[in-house]
Amino acid sequence: MATLVVYNQTSPAQDAEALQQAFKGWGADDNAIIAILGHRNVHQRQEIRKAYEEIYQEDLIKRLESEISGDFERAVYRWMLEPADRDAVLVNVAIRNGTIDYHVIAEIACVLSAEELLAVRRAYHNRYKRSLEEDVAANTAGHLRQLLVGLVSSFRYEGEEINVKLTQTEANILHETVKEKKGNYEEVIRILTTRSKTQLVATFNRYRDEHGISISKKLLDQASDDFHKVLHTAIRCINDHKKYYEKVLRNAIKKFGTDEDGLSRVVVTRTEKDLKDIKELYYKRNSVHLEDAVSKDTSGDYKKFILTLLGKQD
Repeated sequence: MATLVVYNQTSPAQDAEALQQAFKGWGADDNAIIAILGHRNVHQRQEIRKAYEEIYQEDLIKRLESEISGDFERAVYRWMLEPADRDAVLVNVAIRNGTIDYHVIAEIACVLSAEELLAVRRAYHNRYKRSLEEDVAANTAGHLRQLLVGLVSSFRYEGEEINVKLTQTEANILHETVKEKKGNYEEVIRILTTRSKTQLVATFNRYRDEHGISISKKLLDQASDDFHKVLHTAIRCINDHKKYYEKVLRNAIKKFGTDEDGLSRVVVTRTEKDLKDIKELYYKRNSVHLEDAVSKDTSGDYKKFILTLLGKQD
């Protein structure tokens, strides 16, 4: 379930005018920005952006970039984008990062539905005038390239059918590859990039039942290079993306100095989907409410904005 609290909207034009008022004077009224944008769903935000441009002949996102800064600005910027465009930006930032965030690419490719991923690829075309696959391939090599390009270009079947015989065969392939540490990676890549998520989860369950340990835990012993790390991320995201996101949040907050990019990515992308479920998992795992952990480890307008998206009421 979502955590976003949507208030009754007066009209996109009135919200646009209120935002323009918040921009006046010496420094923006950040509280007003949060009070409006932090309580509008994706459709309402796009309508506000359209109304703002019609009234003031200016892109609201560009105006926000000039009025606010830091982690707060980055979070609001991503919040204001349509979901497919936002994910395209997240992938591009991951690629351009000095130490490429391969796990972010795998995360987006494996959590989204087939249609959602296709929309991201289209958005990437429109924004960067290149294909997503092209940029991923240009910044990777070997098995890592094969895996990531396969994941981002996949269009998985989304039915509920399971081929039981296939789960046994492919669980064995995964086991042999993990056990040997230099097994038939091409076959593993083929399995992970072409099978439906339902089929893959059944295969992962068969692996666990036969070997007494989940394949993701087994891979942790080998996740020292980028290929195995991405393999681990892909399997975790396909198997249970909510548990995966809980760990991303846990790691983001537990680090020496909060990983604001990781925290923002999960909160901004999941608040309208299933962040309530992720929050509950976080509490079960850490015995502390996510809002309390965020309050302790963040500050200022960034803290207010993230807490608003988490559904915390004033």
